[in-house]
Amino acid sequence: MFKILTLNNIAVEGLRRLPRDKYEVASEIAHPDAILLRSHNMHDMEIPGTVAAIGRAGAGTNNIPVEKMSARGVPVFNAPGANANAVKELVIAGLLLGARNLCAANRYVSELTESGAALSKAVEAGKKQYVGFELPGKTIGVIGLGAIGVEVANAALGLGMKVVGFDPKITVRNAWQLSSGVEQADTLDQLFQHADFVTCHVPLLDATKGIVNASRLALMNNGAVLINFARGGIVDDGAALAALDSGKLHAYVTDFPTRELLDHPKVVALPHLGASTGEAESNCAIMVADNVRDYLENGNVRHSVNFPEARLPRLDAWRITVANANVPNMVGQISTCIAAAELNIEDLLNKSIGELAYTIVDVNAEPATELLDKIRAIEGVLTLRNLGKAVT
Repeated sequence: MFKILTLNNIAVEGLRRLPRDKYEVASEIAHPDAILLRSHNMHDMEIPGTVAAIGRAGAGTNNIPVEKMSARGVPVFNAPGANANAVKELVIAGLLLGARNLCAANRYVSELTESGAALSKAVEAGKKQYVGFELPGKTIGVIGLGAIGVEVANAALGLGMKVVGFDPKITVRNAWQLSSGVEQADTLDQLFQHADFVTCHVPLLDATKGIVNASRLALMNNGAVLINFARGGIVDDGAALAALDSGKLHAYVTDFPTRELLDHPKVVALPHLGASTGEAESNCAIMVADNVRDYLENGNVRHSVNFPEARLPRLDAWRITVANANVPNMVGQISTCIAAAELNIEDLLNKSIGELAYTIVDVNAEPATELLDKIRAIEGVLTLRNLGKAVT
């Protein structure tokens, strides 16, 4: 029986993927095998030593101590792309909110006190203040061409916009899904140059912090719109406010309000609504529950932010998984231990990412405790899991 600790409300569609005859799921549980969460901050949390996996029902993992978990040999799973449509739709809304001055116009109307003919006159008199512009023919720069960025870029093309994308690490899969009509910028400065809109779709890392800054905003067309539904910190908010005051920016639409932003009339601030749809929450929960379950039961790794992708079909064999420092001869040492125990290796998969490596080994008979202890004692081994024989 696996024990799963939930730190937030996880969509029931995801929890249903964990059968009750194998899984105990609760918000308070001792010695959990895995943790499922959404926005809970784990950085100050004492994470039990029994935890073998952490799954976030969302894309970003800034609220999880990923490096600490890597050092313990614990994979952190996320749900990339599961909320892509929800965010894409919000970006399209952001384009219209910024271009058509909808929030400011709504505030104006909601504050009117007249009625009848006087109200109609006030409405007509005020609408001239909120003249906007249309999207077709305008240039939008899309920073980050992951699952969300690709959907945004393709949707913007469908709206008649010229689309310029930037992502030096775009995956082959995402490149296949990207419309041929999207132009590729060689640098971020090139993306900003002459853009009427810029939208951000990258994680918050040291390399992405403040990448939307004063010098890049200065390259945009006058009266441009900036959209950030990715992460707070990617945009230098002070630079954005200065650009709004100078007229360089017409509007700034963001999911990450600060007091300074809320006080500016040209800022449209939302309460982190990017993935806030029932469909997105369900999709994220299903994806992360499936991947955590596959790891716990079979040792397979899919959609982990710190472990390599590693999937090996189960045979009629006993499975061992090893997470270790990515150093030479680790597989050789593991194989030597198995051979010394007079076991045959039926199948083996070894993958690495950065400083961490992961090995799945299927052997022809049940490994003894002595063998498992010898492998654990190899210098550099972080975790070893004995998954037993495949259930057929």
